[in-house]
Amino acid sequence: MQEEVENRTVNLAISTSRLTVRTIIAGIRKYLQHREKVKARKGRDPAVHGKQSVKKLLGQNQGAANAEIEKEGIKDFERLAKKYGVDFAVRKDKTVDPPRYFVFVRAKDSDALDAICKEHQARTMTKDKKPSVLAQLSKFKNLVASLPKKIREKKQERDL
Repeated sequence: MQEEVENRTVNLAISTSRLTVRTIIAGIRKYLQHREKVKARKGRDPAVHGKQSVKKLLGQNQGAANAEIEKEGIKDFERLAKKYGVDFAVRKDKTVDPPRYFVFVRAKDSDALDAICKEHQARTMTKDKKPSVLAQLSKFKNLVASLPKKIREKKQERDL
């Protein structure tokens, strides 16, 4: 009797493990199908936003406005352009030394370009007023180093 119950238990465990493996494989297949559908939808979307090449930007036949930007400010500009949803292209002019960087935006986004420039200026003005984190850290390191260290003496109590 006991042997028969053990045999049935083993059969049940084997059949459920096969079921879970099949289920996992089916789930992975469904996920891959979903990813392919999402990828196909993205490829068809004509409204591409964000950083583009100058050729793509001018190919939209909406005109373009440009502004000069410093190399250090490109990352900040990208963040702000993403915030405002602006299509832009960055172009490096190598004919002069040091090279200049130009940002091209669609003509209809030129108002957003003005807003981005104002916000960037406001950020750089407040950035100068903020104290340096590294300077504060070194100040606190020196302060901690100047504190006297506590010395603990380990004493064992002996029962005599």
